[in-house]
Amino acid sequence: MIDAPSPALRFQAASVRFRILGLLTVLSFVNYLLRNNLSVAQPSIQNEFHFTNAEFGWILFGFNIAYTAFQIPGGLFGVWLGPRRSLTIIAIAWGVLTVLTGLAPGFALSSASGALWALAIVRLLMGIANAPMFPIVAATFANWFPVANWAFPNAVTNAGITFAQAALGPVVTTLIVYFDWRASFYILAPVGFAAGAWWWWYSRDTPREHRFVTAAELRLIEAGRKPRDPSAASVGATFKVMVERDVLLLAASYFCMNVVFYMFAQWLFAYLVEERGFAVLTSGWLYALPFATGAVMAVVGGAVCDTLCRRVGPRWGCRLPGAFGMIMVAVLLLAGVRAANPYTAVALLSLCFAFTQFADSSYWQATTFVAGPRTAAACGVLNTGGNLPGLLAPLVGYVIDHFGWLPAFVSGTVFAFIGAALWLFVRVVPQSHVQPHGVAA
Repeated sequence: MIDAPSPALRFQAASVRFRILGLLTVLSFVNYLLRNNLSVAQPSIQNEFHFTNAEFGWILFGFNIAYTAFQIPGGLFGVWLGPRRSLTIIAIAWGVLTVLTGLAPGFALSSASGALWALAIVRLLMGIANAPMFPIVAATFANWFPVANWAFPNAVTNAGITFAQAALGPVVTTLIVYFDWRASFYILAPVGFAAGAWWWWYSRDTPREHRFVTAAELRLIEAGRKPRDPSAASVGATFKVMVERDVLLLAASYFCMNVVFYMFAQWLFAYLVEERGFAVLTSGWLYALPFATGAVMAVVGGAVCDTLCRRVGPRWGCRLPGAFGMIMVAVLLLAGVRAANPYTAVALLSLCFAFTQFADSSYWQATTFVAGPRTAAACGVLNTGGNLPGLLAPLVGYVIDHFGWLPAFVSGTVFAFIGAALWLFVRVVPQSHVQPHGVAA
């Protein structure tokens, strides 16, 4: 078990790191607001250019291939520049590329095929700009929060993600209805610039660099850690952790979970309109329900994982919520897509997505334990696995066009059960950033 500081010390030393957490939650919200607004604009874009689902899948593929390919380079980019500079740069890039998404079809002189490729190229660049985000965030939490207290902050930023997904439906559909789909991108773009500026103003790379961190907070954050080993930053040590057995198993299980996540993030709005027959505005509000529910369950899952890690050790503390969450995803996804009543289906699918978020922070906590000071690189591997399902977008679109929505969604149930089973083989053995006597593996 892990020796926790006293409640009095925690209360006294709870200031700056939670403000950093708040800023990263805002950045996560903005990140998903700007990267996934395209999924809500999808029906409007398809109507204008007469894209099939399979053709639109190639636009999604542009983002997904770049986002996946640049996870590991993105994590190394964060190591090179540090969280403060790297997150500022990419947040500004989100705003610029959001504007270009609205402008891109005009560059193609109204040609449908030209518009498709213009949008795909802009989305590819958006994928590159988004890729460093969460490996850097995970490494920042490893620096800023005490040992075995990383799941909760990761869960809170995950709640920011899911609240953004929840906001996308009503916000973007309202902008589209009252203006048009291009205007929805122009109006939202400035939040990327604002978030980047705010992060640059307040953040620092480590607690020791921040002038408002007290001695009590610094003692709390650094309790139970060994001094940094300079060799941890070597190329050989970084590569070794990237191919470490448990990191690869976690990435494989995370792939399975995110097969379901991508179904919701990229196809749910179209599913509600095309398969369940809801009007566009109604779909916008119903689209928000799984993500609002997911935001709550993300925080619950993070708190459960942290508590279990401190009480029974990180192996079972991460394994139990991770595997249980994936089993619930499998069961609820199958029940939701087979429900006859459309509102019952939305309720069950909302709970399904909520359990993906319940399990999510266990993956990041386990990877941080395994990787130690090389967390950014290892989380780049984790998130590479987690985003490979995005490359299936053209295939998912093809299945929907030729076989229907049911087979496309039911496949997620199979992957969820596989993801749960993989947790049984993960050994969460803490590395040198934790004192050997401090944790029972």
